Amino acid sequence: MSDMLALTMGDPAGIGPEITVGAWQALHRHGPAFVVIGDPAILARAGGAVCEVADVAAARAAFADAIPVLPLPLGAPVAPGHPDSANADAITSSIAHAVRMARGGEVAGVVTNPISKVVLRRAGFPHPGHTEYLGELCGTPGREVMMLACPYLRVVPVTVHVALRQAIAELGTHDIIRTTRTTHAALRRDFGIDAPRIAIAGLNPHAGEGGTMGTEERDIIIPAIEALRAQGMDITGPWPPDTMFTPTARARYDVAMCMYHDQGLIPLKTLDMAQGVNVTLGLPIIRTSPDHGTAFDIAGQGIADPSSLVAAMRMAAEMAVHRNMS
Repeated sequence: MSDMLALTMGDPAGIGPEITVGAWQALHRHGPAFVVIGDPAILARAGGAVCEVADVAAARAAFADAIPVLPLPLGAPVAPGHPDSANADAITSSIAHAVRMARGGEVAGVVTNPISKVVLRRAGFPHPGHTEYLGELCGTPGREVMMLACPYLRVVPVTVHVALRQAIAELGTHDIIRTTRTTHAALRRDFGIDAPRIAIAGLNPHAGEGGTMGTEERDIIIPAIEALRAQGMDITGPWPPDTMFTPTARARYDVAMCMYHDQGLIPLKTLDMAQGVNVTLGLPIIRTSPDHGTAFDIAGQGIADPSSLVAAMRMAAEMAVHRNMS
């Protein structure tokens, strides 16, 4: 198994090219090493020393001196900050190529640069985001789970890229059980946590306050907790959402299962957005990404911070080590 990582290009009009160059500058001496699937000219324009390669072996040989790139042509010229849906096919092809490499054992994992869901949807992309597309590419649709992680906190939203009203309507006991089981298995296999401690958030203020502020805890969340405990997992909750992210509370669990997207992502990004990493659990491959978007408003200005991409690279490499040991 290779220890190289495949990095997708993301939206070339965003900050992906700049943070890719920044990540290479941070990692080219000691790794982890990566190969980019994208347009070499875009990276060169962002200030990178670039080397076109034909395979992973050539990429490894080149990495210390230049950013190795498996060339992928774009559909239209790129202007930083001005995305073009004509490049949607190239963006999604980069992701698909990286997944094929990971599934074939050519690379240890996939790290993805940010994409714009709006740009892709204009071109007919049918998926809500990266996570769901990766599930389809890996032949595991519906089993993928999104986790955000930083040095201070891990969170997993049970419902993800849907409107809040829809998230509440769709929340079900089965969904909590399925997502938590996937998370538990991934913490053991990919993070080396033998006995994960899992905190499950309530949905309502004060976790429903005994049913006086909502009944979802009683009817949906507590039955899931009881079922998971019966399977031998270390599960606590439902936790009042407004107190479960304090330093004292965070010391009591390894991951927080949240009922909707912002319930988990707001505290994590507030704590440490620079080191935040998006991880897709439940796949046969390793996939991480920065926890931020394309940032079209600052693209091309040379001010984008590559820290989250660097953290994503390092986390993918660490996950690969744990997975190979399991």
